[in-house]
Amino acid sequence: MNVAVVLPGSWGAVTDQLQRDAVTLISNAVLRVPALVIAVLVLIATKGLAKLARRSVLAVMSRAVKSFSLRVLAEKAAGIGVWVAGLLLAALLVFPTLRLGDLIATLGLSTVAIGFAFADIFKNFFAGVLLLINEPFRIGDQIVVTTFEGTVEHIDLRFTVLRTYRGERVLIPNTLVFTSAVQINTAYGQRRTDLQVGVVYGSDLTRARSSLARAIASVEDVLDEPAPIVDLVKFDDSSIDAVVRYWTAPQRATTLRVQTRAILAIDAALREDGVEIAFPTRMLVVDPASVAAVAEAVTPPARPRS
Repeated sequence: MNVAVVLPGSWGAVTDQLQRDAVTLISNAVLRVPALVIAVLVLIATKGLAKLARRSVLAVMSRAVKSFSLRVLAEKAAGIGVWVAGLLLAALLVFPTLRLGDLIATLGLSTVAIGFAFADIFKNFFAGVLLLINEPFRIGDQIVVTTFEGTVEHIDLRFTVLRTYRGERVLIPNTLVFTSAVQINTAYGQRRTDLQVGVVYGSDLTRARSSLARAIASVEDVLDEPAPIVDLVKFDDSSIDAVVRYWTAPQRATTLRVQTRAILAIDAALREDGVEIAFPTRMLVVDPASVAAVAEAVTPPARPRS
């Protein structure tokens, strides 16, 4: 068995070295305290400067640019730029021997690693930037994205925020919005509604068409231009179908309100003109001979009298 023996002189040398290392660490820490304090103050100042920069850019862009989305993008870019500069300055204060080139190289390697780890977040970020630049829709527009429908409340760099018609808040990732078909219901100042009505066979179609045209023209908030149209479209199983096409303001609340008025007006006009609205019917034709045969088959034979 080998036994290590520490001589008294060697043990004293080790202890002295440990003491010198501890003193060096404490001295370096004490020397860096002012730099750490200054770095913290820089970060605090960066927070205030970022807010000031965003407000200033927003004020300038509000006067120079009409697009709300571009104003939001410029405001966020200003805040991010100030934060990046503040973080770089704080890092250089804490680590004075760190050169800017080394810091940039480190950031480059870190960016690759972070890019793989947070790929979805960066995709949403860049999709949000493109949405704000291209501005396919605006705040307040009513849109449909996949199964979501509602009013656009906010376009962030990661999410598009919708308020549904039931009062729910939906956060849709910008990548989904950017890569999906988006139906913008309020893109134009008017929107058409098609309302189908069926009348029974044998009805006077000329009178029915005239009644429908008169009824829809009398409905409040139906636009005169483009004018409403009544088309006879097909012979259905139980009815001859017509479609009343009319235009209103594009907001959903308006289209629903006008549709209710249109249904009431059409029902009243057809009743007044003696035109019957159809409903599903089935005609059953019975052969008397078949009825007699069935009755004979199900009737039990008479019992013989005793």
